[in-house]
Amino acid sequence: MTGPGRACPVSYRYGAGALAASGQLEVDTLWVAGGLYGNPFALQRLLELYDAERGSKALVFNGDFHWFDIDDFELIDEAVSRHLAIRGNIETELAAPAEGAGCGCSYPDWVDDGTVERSNRILERLRGAARRFPVALARLAGLPMHMVATVGGERVAVVHGDADSLAGWGFSQEALATCGGRDAALRAFASSRARVFASSHSCLPVMQGFPGGRVIANNGAAGMPNFRGTTWGLATRISVVPGRSASYRSQAGNAVVEAIPLDYDAAAWQRRFSGQWPAGSDAWRSYHGRIVNGPGYGMEQALRLEPALAA
Repeated sequence: MTGPGRACPVSYRYGAGALAASGQLEVDTLWVAGGLYGNPFALQRLLELYDAERGSKALVFNGDFHWFDIDDFELIDEAVSRHLAIRGNIETELAAPAEGAGCGCSYPDWVDDGTVERSNRILERLRGAARRFPVALARLAGLPMHMVATVGGERVAVVHGDADSLAGWGFSQEALATCGGRDAALRAFASSRARVFASSHSCLPVMQGFPGGRVIANNGAAGMPNFRGTTWGLATRISVVPGRSASYRSQAGNAVVEAIPLDYDAAAWQRRFSGQWPAGSDAWRSYHGRIVNGPGYGMEQALRLEPALAA
């Protein structure tokens, strides 16, 4: 499918072979947070947990840290700029928009047209707010599309979408539920030489295990609930030692890969969100139900240590 919000710009594509380069950092513990979506309360909780981490460490924001933050853009951007970051489609379309890309989400056909159209309009409104901060936009334009780290001797490829594209959906829970999706992921592991992929973009979490102790960890969203009946976000923690608060985890060679709950002040975030995006607005129509009640997705669906049968 083509059109704004569905098309994938050529400039987004890099290919899994680009991830085979040497790692850019080596740490004992790596935190990866995608899909913060401009939630300052989730950001605060993430930084509290990260600051309590001991030893050699790094925090990477793997894209879409902006989205709902029309009144908090500067606050979010300044906090993120103190750590490592790669750009997601939102940051890319704010700083260096591609013609006809819309929000740059590259939505697949299972996402309805109404959601796509609202996302395009959300991006336009956010772009208007972001124009007040040209220095921040220049910094966003210069962020990389991917990053490689080493944790306990294991290569971790940090991407926003998937192994081939900034807005790819190959690491979505829907794609990884199919044989074709898992076969494509195996090829990506081979081309990139990665032990772990840390991704986000598709907005629902999945931790998929593969033969040889390889893992795809998609944290879904740091700034929104990820499971039905919950009000907290998720971040990915990859470390040589397990943490204490993981919702679920997997082993990847010498590294443990964990989904860490970000139990931010949900009531404060709901008030802040509604203040920026009141009832009937595009973001409210697309996201308010999830922010209050979580999506129609269970935690038992996210952890897939053994490849499942084709859906």
